[in-house]
Amino acid sequence: MTITDIKTFGALKASGYQPISIKDELRKNLRSKIAKKQTVFEGVYGYEHTVIPQLEQAILSRHNINLLGLRGQAKTRLARLMVNLLDEYIPYVEGSEINDDPFSPISRYAVEVLAAKGDDTPISWLHRSERFFEKLATPDVTVADLIGDIDPIKAANLKLSYADDRVIHYGMIPRANRCIFVINELPDLQARIQVSLFNILQEGDIQIRGFKVRLPLDLQFIFTANPEDYTNRGSIVTPLKDRIGSQILTHYPEDIKIARTITEHEARLDSRQSDTVYVPSLAKDLLEQIGFEARESEFVDYKSGVSARMSITAFENLLSTAERRALRAGEEKTSVRLSDFMGIIPAITGKVELVYEGEQEGASAVAEILISSAVKTLFSEYFPKIEKLEKNKEKAFYQDVVDWFFNESGGLEITDDATDREYQKELDKIIPLKQLVQKYQPDTAKEDQLFMKEFILWGLAEYKKLNKDRFSDGYQFKDPFGSYISKL
Repeated sequence: MTITDIKTFGALKASGYQPISIKDELRKNLRSKIAKKQTVFEGVYGYEHTVIPQLEQAILSRHNINLLGLRGQAKTRLARLMVNLLDEYIPYVEGSEINDDPFSPISRYAVEVLAAKGDDTPISWLHRSERFFEKLATPDVTVADLIGDIDPIKAANLKLSYADDRVIHYGMIPRANRCIFVINELPDLQARIQVSLFNILQEGDIQIRGFKVRLPLDLQFIFTANPEDYTNRGSIVTPLKDRIGSQILTHYPEDIKIARTITEHEARLDSRQSDTVYVPSLAKDLLEQIGFEARESEFVDYKSGVSARMSITAFENLLSTAERRALRAGEEKTSVRLSDFMGIIPAITGKVELVYEGEQEGASAVAEILISSAVKTLFSEYFPKIEKLEKNKEKAFYQDVVDWFFNESGGLEITDDATDREYQKELDKIIPLKQLVQKYQPDTAKEDQLFMKEFILWGLAEYKKLNKDRFSDGYQFKDPFGSYISKL
C-alpha cells in the first residue's frame, strides 16, 4: 500500500503522517541531498561555486528569493528545478480550491467539510509537478488576478449577498497555496500591485475586497528581475525588496568551456543533423567567443545583456547551414567550415540590442564584426600573435602564406556551396598552411585540419596580412597589395 491509497482524513492520521510548511519541506529535502552529495540543480552549469551555494543557503534559511540578472542567465530554470526538492505527494482536502491541509484548513469550504465529516473527510493527493505556479509580470496584471475578487456570477448562482465570503473568487496566489509561486520580471509589475504582496511576504496572509478573512497561506516565492528594469521600465518598490529574504545575482558563463557545455546541452538537434555534420572543436570555441565579444562590443547595449540563447540558436543555425550545403551537394556527411558562420547572422541579429553606433552600422554588419572579432581574439591563442610593429622574426611566421598569394594573382576562392572535395582541393593548394598547422597545432585532429587552415586565412585577413572579400556566393582571399592595385 502506498501513501496515495489513503483516502480519508482518519486513515491519514492513523498512518502517522506529519504535515510541514513548504519552506521546511524544501529545507528538509535539500539537507538530505546535500548530505548524500547529490546534484540538486541538474543541467545548470557555471554556477557551482557562485549562484547555487547562495541559492541553497537561501532555501536552508527558509527565505523568499529574488534572482537578479540579465536575460538568458537561467533564472527561470533555477526556479523550476526547485520543484525537485518537494515531497512527491502531499494530501489536501478533496474539492478545495486552495489545496487546504486537512490538519490545518484555512478556507471556509475545508473548515465546514472537516467539521461535518471529521475523520471521514475525503483526501486527495497533489503531485509535486502540480505544485509550481508561474506568472509573467506585465503592466496589465491586477490585484484581482493575483489575490482574488468578488465573483458576481457565483453570488447570483448561489443566491448569496456580497457580504458572504463564499462569493470570493480566489486569484493565482491563493490557488498556489502550499506551492512554489514564481513571478518573472517583477519590476514590470505596477507599484500598487507590488504593494498587495507586502502582507503575503511578511505576515503570510491576504485580504480580499475588505473581507475580514485571514488566509495564512503557505508559499515559497521566487522572483526574477533584470537590473536594467530598475531604471528603464520600472523598479521593485523598497518595502517589497525589504521583505524578500535573499537576493541572488546571476551571471553569464565565465569561460568558453562552460559556455560550450551549456550550448551543447541546450541545443535542439535532429539526430540526422548530428550524424551528418561534424563540428570541429575550434568551431565550437569560436561560436562561444562571439557571445563574449558581443558582451564587450561598443555596438551592443551591455545593460541589456547578450543571452546564452544566442549561442544556442547560433549553434543550431551553424549545423543547419552545413546540413543544407551537404544536401545540395548530395553528400551524406560534411564538416562545418568557417564560411558557414555567415549562416548564424540571423541568430545574432535577433538577440543583441544595439546602441546608436550599432544602429548606424546595421545589425548584419555588427554581426559580421562580432564574428571577425572572435576570429581575431582566438587567432593569437592558437598561432603566434601578429603585432602592429613587427620585427623581422615575426614576419617570417606567415611570410610563406603571404608570398603564396602574392605569386598567385587569382588568389583563393571558397564558395558557399563548394563540395567537400572542392573545399579541400582549394585549401590543400596552399602548402604553407599545412606547415603552420603542423608547427603550431601539431595535435590537431585530422578531421579538424581543414577548418584550422581556413581559420589561418581568416586570422591573417583580420590582421591585414591578406585581403578577404565577400562576393555573392562565397569568399575570395588575395594578397592585400595585389587587391589594392587591381582596384586602381
